[in-house]
This record gives sequence, structure tokens and C-alpha cells, in this order.
Amino acid sequence: MTGKSDWPEVRKITLDDLNDVIVAGIEDFRAAPKYGVMLGALYAIVGWAIIGLLWFMGLPFLAYPVAMGFALIAPFAAGAFYAVSDLRERGEELSWSRVLASLRHAAGRDLGWMALVTSFALVLWLEIAAVLTFAFGGINTFDSNYLEKVFDSPSGVAFLLLGNVAGAIIAFAVFSVSVISFPMLYDRERDADFVTAMVTSVRLVEKNPISMLAWCSFIGIIIGLSVMSAFLGLLVLLPIIGHSTWHLYRIAVEPVSESEKSSARGDADAGLGIEAQFAKG
Repeated sequence: MTGKSDWPEVRKITLDDLNDVIVAGIEDFRAAPKYGVMLGALYAIVGWAIIGLLWFMGLPFLAYPVAMGFALIAPFAAGAFYAVSDLRERGEELSWSRVLASLRHAAGRDLGWMALVTSFALVLWLEIAAVLTFAFGGINTFDSNYLEKVFDSPSGVAFLLLGNVAGAIIAFAVFSVSVISFPMLYDRERDADFVTAMVTSVRLVEKNPISMLAWCSFIGIIIGLSVMSAFLGLLVLLPIIGHSTWHLYRIAVEPVSESEKSSARGDADAGLGIEAQFAKG
């Protein structure tokens, strides 16, 4: 088992650092907007499809939890943006083949386990939302005056408060184990497993509670704005979150040595070389 002294070292993060990573994220988006807009549009389409499916299935009460629950899986969904920021940082030429090759190389078992952790949290959140909804209004809760009952009654206000508090607790718990886990697993597929990534993420939050609470709130606000814009905000805001998270990881965790980095990148570069040969052929 990995000893405590073997965990990657985490650094102190200030609010100024957060501002810097957001600026860097915006610069990455402006330098390669087509990747951000196209991937953001894809996620928006998926969001519309899920909401439409819930409405069709008679489960409209899950529409809001699903929309806000996107914050739980946003770190995983932002994987392509880590690749774009990484390639730019390394001075590599950007192309879809390079981005996809980098993602395929990083998509190992441990990244899958992290995705499973966040997906389980999303399912748990939806279960809690369903239980609270039925506890408030019963099985036949959706009648013509449902919204009036929610907003104009003490029990409805209590329902909203309890539901959002429960969601916030789950979101912050998931945030704590995933704030830099996904970019770390992308970057260190050779020397970090998903347990190491989660522990490192939690240690970062413990060392920087104020800054990480501010970062969590920023992500929540961004997701909220995206939901209010019918997911259209994802075209710009999701790429900025993704690129900024990469830069946050880069300043938050002590880097691996150059020799380790070269070894870890060897297979990826070889894969890119093979793809380039096929492209020329």
C-alpha cells in the first residue's frame, strides 16, 4: 500500500492563483475555440436529449437534479480539454487526431474507476431527489398547481432548501475527491492510480479549504448559468472550466521528474507517430 510520504506533494493555492488559472483557461479556449465549441455543443445536445427523455418518461422532477448533477461529472466530461491544454503547453500541433490519441492513451482502467465513482454519486443524488420529491408531494405529485405548491407553501420552501443542501453536500464530497483527479490521471497514467489521485485531491482541499470552496462555488455558478441558458452556455463555459482545471492541477501538484514524464509520454508519442504515418499514406 502506498505510504503517506509517497503521495504527490500538493501546494498552497491562493485566490490569485485561481484567477490566473481562469485567465489561462480562457487563453486556451481563445487559441483553439473549435474544440471547445464543438465539444460543448455535443454535451449540450446530450443534456437536451436527457431532459427530453425524462419528460417523455413522465419523470420531469428529475430534470433539475440531472441538470445540476452535471457538475458531478463535469471533470470527466472535460477530458478533451485537458488534452488540448496539455498539447498547447508542450508546444505540440493541435489536431483532432492528436487530441483523440492523447485521450485514448490516458483512458486506462483507473480513469474508468474515477468515472464510476462520479457516476455513482450522480445516481445517488438522483435517488435522493426522487425520495425528497415523493416525500413532499406523494406519488401523484405533478398536478396543475405543483409549482405553486413548491414556491408558495412552507413545506415547498423546506423541500427546496433540503434538496439543494443535500445536493450541495454530495457535490462538495465529489468535488473533494475529483477536483484534480481526472487531469492527474490523464497526466500520470503510469505513476498514479485512482486511489492516489483521489487522496491527492482530498489533500489539496484540506490544505486549501477557502480557495477550493471558492473554486467549487465558481464551478457551481458556471453550471447554473449553463442550465439557465438551456445548456447553450456549455459551448463556452464548459471549455473554460476544463482548460482552467488543467492549469489548476499543474500548479497544485508537484510535477513528476523529467525522466518519468518522458517515459510516460513515450507510448503516446509513438501512437501519434503511427497515426501520422497512416495520415500521410
